[in-house]
Amino acid sequence: MMIWSRGRRYQSRLQTYLLALGTVFITIAMVEYPKDAFDSAIVGLNLWWTVVFPALLPFFILSEILMGIGVVHFIGVLLEPLMRPVFNVPGVGAFAMSMGLASGYPMDAVITCKFRKNQLCSAVEAERLLSFTNTADPLFMFGAVAVGMFGMPELGATIAIAHYLASLLVGVIFRFHGRSRDMHPVKKATVPAGNIVGRAFEAMLEARQEDKRSFGQLLGDSVKSSMNTILLIGGFIILFSVFLRILSVVGITDHLNAVFAGLLSLLGLSASLAPALVSGLFEIDLGALAASQANAPLIEKVTIASAIIAWSGLSVHGQVASIVIESGIRMAPYMVARVLHATLAAILTMWLMAAGQPMTKLFVAPAMINIGNTNSIAFWGARLEQAGYQLLLLLSLLVSISVTLHMIKGLYLYVKR
Repeated sequence: MMIWSRGRRYQSRLQTYLLALGTVFITIAMVEYPKDAFDSAIVGLNLWWTVVFPALLPFFILSEILMGIGVVHFIGVLLEPLMRPVFNVPGVGAFAMSMGLASGYPMDAVITCKFRKNQLCSAVEAERLLSFTNTADPLFMFGAVAVGMFGMPELGATIAIAHYLASLLVGVIFRFHGRSRDMHPVKKATVPAGNIVGRAFEAMLEARQEDKRSFGQLLGDSVKSSMNTILLIGGFIILFSVFLRILSVVGITDHLNAVFAGLLSLLGLSASLAPALVSGLFEIDLGALAASQANAPLIEKVTIASAIIAWSGLSVHGQVASIVIESGIRMAPYMVARVLHATLAAILTMWLMAAGQPMTKLFVAPAMINIGNTNSIAFWGARLEQAGYQLLLLLSLLVSISVTLHMIKGLYLYVKR
């Protein structure tokens, strides 16, 4: 016991020393290269203001309102028969999954944290939920990556199918995570009995009565909370933009390139993809762009890009950590899930590229091909409309499957009696 305690103290001290050393190093480098630091900060600020801010803020506000008026509780009751057996999470997890798909990183973390704070799930269930709902949105994969970076619209379906299928596989694997700590076993109330639609409406009314805020107050609180979150995300984007640039100008990325080149050679992949992995380690957009520009076979470039998208970058992980830090959700399971997601996505992408590419051309969405001017109001209006359709379509599909499973199980229990 004493040895273990000493080991923990030593580890804590070492982390403190390394953190202090790294912070001092970055600060000195910023003073030494002020122009590079300033230019990279402007790049990060522009990315946040023109892309992240308009893409995520409406969804943040709407998710807060939907939770306050009880719609999330309504969805949770309807989807419990599906989400609990498959992923071992409450039915409300489907809402986080759908919103994450519609708006991308880090929407899932924001919603999962809200669930935890509102006691809609346990800490273990939140960790399971966060493991597979952390996904990129379809527009990014179809538009920005497939069209904007690779110039091949048909690649969008390959990347998206591999990405979402790998995410679901991670969710199924992580359903066994933390079973010894699980404080929310399946209750008898969640077993199909009675009218599930009626119980869903009762849950919504009960949640609204417990909230007690007027709609005006709910709207104001939602905007205030969402602005705080979006500003936090913006700070991380700017910070990692500067951090990555500083690592480049001082030559650290060159050493990382050599390490990743060796790993790629062991896997039989082109060493020219090493810069893409280094960039993708920190930031998803830069990593995917570097993969598309590498001098390597197309199948390898798409595979690495898919892995980078699934990994999502330390910038996104920093945002997630800052969001969930006060909710009791551990980051270690989340990081393991990201590595697993990246690995599975890469394997599935390579398989689809080798065997199923002609089939995936059938799934190319023409509306996603012309991404247009991302600074225009028309673009973001169409973007929000498309994301809304995706959200409604996915929720409708999940509710249909869940209600069908509920009816089948109820019929089975009736016949068994």
